[in-house]
Amino acid sequence: MTVTADVSAAITTLREQVCALHAELTRYALVVWTAGNVSARVPGHDLMLIKPSGVSYDDLTPENMVLCDLDGKVLEGDLAPSSDTAAQAYVYRHMPHVGGVVHTHSTYATAWASRAEPIPCVLTMMADEFGGPIPVGPFALIGDDSIGRGIVETLEGSRSPAVLMQNHGVFSIGTDARSAVKAAVMCEDVARTVHVARQLGEPVPIAEQQVTSLFDRYQNVYGQ
Repeated sequence: MTVTADVSAAITTLREQVCALHAELTRYALVVWTAGNVSARVPGHDLMLIKPSGVSYDDLTPENMVLCDLDGKVLEGDLAPSSDTAAQAYVYRHMPHVGGVVHTHSTYATAWASRAEPIPCVLTMMADEFGGPIPVGPFALIGDDSIGRGIVETLEGSRSPAVLMQNHGVFSIGTDARSAVKAAVMCEDVARTVHVARQLGEPVPIAEQQVTSLFDRYQNVYGQ
């Protein structure tokens, strides 16, 4: 593939970022063995970088991140891309605002997914980050864009940047790969907390008006 110097430089920078972000998945114990992945859209181009399939997290390097087009075709790289490539390429094609996608099988969130049960919005942190419950997407087999279709159909009508794909695990999105990783980390954290709360009794839901107020403040006012 022939690219301009500017695009080549952007891809090189993004390779480093995507590779480094995989360390956050292991740091927060969201993945085991070679499962899970981070991908990123190359800004302004119909290109994406994604983890190679079946490669240990310890062996990941910027150079072995796989460059694909948004149909999932490999453009650069000697390794096969993640088996989630078709699904994530579908997300990028149909959600232009998405710049990063993350997939994990984190324990507590995946336990909710195994029950096909949304995580109810009973924590202010959930209202802040997810703007309501974390929804469940349909069961879909891996390997083609079926999972991607389920992600898009579920998240298009939700403020949540994460979806629990039934019997599978978590997919999270963001304006860039780092924000998608953050959503995956936060999803597992609230999944664990709400699970613990349910062992003690029935958690108290937050009123929709308050959820909206919290979400707006966090997304538009909080931070520097």
